[in-house]
Amino acid sequence: MKKAKDIMTTKNLTRLVVGMAVLMTLLATYVVVTNRRPALISNTSGNECRSVVVVTSGDTLSKLLSDQGLSHSEITAIAEVLKSDAGISTLRADKDKIEFQREKDDSPVSKIVVIPSPWRQVELTCDQDGVWKCNTVDIERDVRAVYRAGEILDGDSFYLAGMRAGIPAGILADVYDLLAFEMDFERDIRAGQKFSVMYEENFSEGKKIDNGRVIAISFQALRGDVKMYRFRKADGTTGYYDAEGNGAIKSLKRTPINNAKITSSFSGRRKHPVLGYTRAHKGVDFRAATGTPIPAAGAGRVVARSYNRGHGNFVKIRHNGSYETLYAHMSRFAKGVNVGTTVRQGQIIGYAGSTGMSTGPHLHYEIIKNGKHVNPMTVKLPAISNLGAADKTKFVEYRKLVDKAIEQLKDKPNLFIQL
Repeated sequence: MKKAKDIMTTKNLTRLVVGMAVLMTLLATYVVVTNRRPALISNTSGNECRSVVVVTSGDTLSKLLSDQGLSHSEITAIAEVLKSDAGISTLRADKDKIEFQREKDDSPVSKIVVIPSPWRQVELTCDQDGVWKCNTVDIERDVRAVYRAGEILDGDSFYLAGMRAGIPAGILADVYDLLAFEMDFERDIRAGQKFSVMYEENFSEGKKIDNGRVIAISFQALRGDVKMYRFRKADGTTGYYDAEGNGAIKSLKRTPINNAKITSSFSGRRKHPVLGYTRAHKGVDFRAATGTPIPAAGAGRVVARSYNRGHGNFVKIRHNGSYETLYAHMSRFAKGVNVGTTVRQGQIIGYAGSTGMSTGPHLHYEIIKNGKHVNPMTVKLPAISNLGAADKTKFVEYRKLVDKAIEQLKDKPNLFIQL
């Protein structure tokens, strides 16, 4: 063991003092960070001072403005102009930010910038008469098209294969929604199938902010290759179309709940699990935990919302003169969904359960065409709309441009193209 006089040298004392100083600095930083609202204050020019506050749980506009020294009358005026001119009436925790600008650190607020998204900000200023006014500014996006491709391996799900290919989870969710019109992800996925996605990445000042929209999809499905292209029509509306310009989005989805496992198929003869005898199974059963949201497979009008011994809680939707869909064994109905209610495609109409003649929680889904039950997995579904002659001509040229970009990016996953 070293002697005390050898340990307590000048060199060692210096190290000890420096170490204690670093430790105290880290401790002080921790206390400040854990006890302060997330805010960034920086002097950007001369005497101008800016502070950015991230909205947290429990925050209100009134509280945040009051903390900055604004009067009650000013807070009321700012809230009114935000609601009337910018459509902002509430703040979202962990999403919205507010920037306060002052001439000096101890000066009153001269400008307020509400930042509800990376691509939009609302600037509020007070004129000489004390009137607060706001101006909405849209931030220009640097939109880049990137391409990712993958292959289904043995034992894979599409989600796992997509993640392995580097496709973000949010983009995969969008792809699920689009392909669900054509495919059953439980039964149509096989090893060896290849797929690709071109999608947007949004940048600002050279930094990626978020992902944009899906531009194109290709999937080697069992029923043949599925291709979809996003295209903006002359009237400003957008949609997804196949290579010939026909509507790729069908009026009904084959599988209302994405990636749900089929537990019982459509059949003319099936032994009923409760009754014990054989009879027709006029729909498809999807495994779903109690409380799983059930979206409408297509836009339409609710024609039945009731309970019976077989279906339990069920909803029936009429989509047009030919098609109806039925959703059974719900644990409960969605609020506001009643007979006569018009629903949009994807709107939640109820929640999965095990009411009626059911041995466990699931969704029983039926498609009725011209009064006759058909197999949701095989019936040919109508497209919502195809392109007119003028739009189709422009679409073909656009599709060629997208296909050319895909060819250029196929072997260069680190590159992008601006369409």
